[in-house]
Amino acid sequence: MRISELGAQLRNGITRTGIAALSVATIAATAPALVPQASFVTPAYAQNGPVSLADLSERLIDSVVNISTSQTVESSPGDRNVPRPQLPDGSPFQEFFDEFFNNQPNRGPSGPRKVQSLGSGFVLDAEEGIIITNNHVIADADEVVANFNDGSRVDAEIIGRDPKTDIAVLKVDPKAHPLKAVSFGDSDAMRVGDWVLAIGNPFGLGGTVTTGIVSAIGRDIQSGPYDNFIQTDAAINRGNSGGPLFNMDGEVIGINTAIISPSGGSIGIGFSIPSELAMNVIDQLREFGETRRGWLGVRIQPVTDDIAESLAMDEAKGALVAGVIEGGPVDDGTIQPGDVIVAFDGKEIDEMRDLPRIVAESPVGKAVDVDVIRKGKKETLKVTLGRLEDGEKLASAGGDSDESESAEESSSVELFGMTLSALDDAARETFEIGDDVTGGVVITNVEDGSAAASKGVSAGQVIVEIAQEAVKSPEDISAAIDNLKDEDRKNALLMIADKDGNLRFVTIRIDG
Repeated sequence: MRISELGAQLRNGITRTGIAALSVATIAATAPALVPQASFVTPAYAQNGPVSLADLSERLIDSVVNISTSQTVESSPGDRNVPRPQLPDGSPFQEFFDEFFNNQPNRGPSGPRKVQSLGSGFVLDAEEGIIITNNHVIADADEVVANFNDGSRVDAEIIGRDPKTDIAVLKVDPKAHPLKAVSFGDSDAMRVGDWVLAIGNPFGLGGTVTTGIVSAIGRDIQSGPYDNFIQTDAAINRGNSGGPLFNMDGEVIGINTAIISPSGGSIGIGFSIPSELAMNVIDQLREFGETRRGWLGVRIQPVTDDIAESLAMDEAKGALVAGVIEGGPVDDGTIQPGDVIVAFDGKEIDEMRDLPRIVAESPVGKAVDVDVIRKGKKETLKVTLGRLEDGEKLASAGGDSDESESAEESSSVELFGMTLSALDDAARETFEIGDDVTGGVVITNVEDGSAAASKGVSAGQVIVEIAQEAVKSPEDISAAIDNLKDEDRKNALLMIADKDGNLRFVTIRIDG
């Protein structure tokens, strides 16, 4: 057979999936001189996905429930009328819409009405009747009903919910309907590219199965303080919220909770709460009806490259302590502003956002080791955690609780586009600086386009420390800058307080 004839057969044998229908053996037999026989081995990259998920879906689908809720709201006469769309002149739909909108009934006086919504959930404990869903699915609901795959409906009771992670725990009477439970798997073991399967109630179409892969892990979508989502391309739509994301062993490794979509439908970007985060929250909700999270009592900010260089750190990692909350677990001076927390209870803190999640997952009252970088040296501190929910009742503004001596009289100093003056009574009155700011040097002016202005520094703020050393006068700052230059440092790390005493760190380039 000539090469052209072989090419024609190959073209005729291409399927719509782009795979040649002719067998490898046929090609090898008809054109032995073209390709060596030993080369006809299925390459590793040609491995197929699961042939069918029918058995897995059949085993899991009865464990997934549709959650329907109703809520009573007040309405006005025009609230429920459908707005008339704007159509171009001569539109073929004009007659249809005229008939529809002209015949809308008069809704009558305003008053309470029922609003219904749909979501998904799954049975976690068949003996206790425990069902898991999203908090936003059942928030403000007057009535919650679990709808099973066989069409049965059972009233559900809310026994606990957590807005911070968007998790809610429901309970149904296990005698009212036979329950089939699923179990959690290890979300930390999931890798990008692993197959996953989602079952839920999209747009009210109960018992819908979709599949895809893990697209990414550790996603922060700015929806809460503990974001660490699994991203998947398995189709997740409105109504899938609260439903399970399964691995190929039929274990729940995620709770579907959010999508990114300009149209409201799936575009292949969905997010699930990882099981490792969910399990601890669910255990607390089941036991206490509320969460009891660990609390360190510090305000933190990211460690930038400039800050890392100012602190003589080899790399930008960890969480920089910008302030200590008054009355918190470390208000005794154990942890200080300027410390960089790089490990907590044996777990590395690579990014600032790692710390709140790891602390929150720790038991209240537990004594833990906290590794910090303090003035260029690593130290290990012992800290006993408080309870976050108690800490939220305290005032968020803190600052240094120690009384500082009044700033000495001094003249103004100009540095890096800032005009610095003593923090006296006149400055406090001029810039409305509160009593929580007990010492430092006030910034009376910042030049536009200066190094300080580019870092968000403004008049009325107070420099409390430079290079982790307290300052009381503008001369202290000038001397500190000179010392840093003598040490060949390129940046100065400033701790700055606003008029209410809230602290943050900024770096100013000093080698220019």
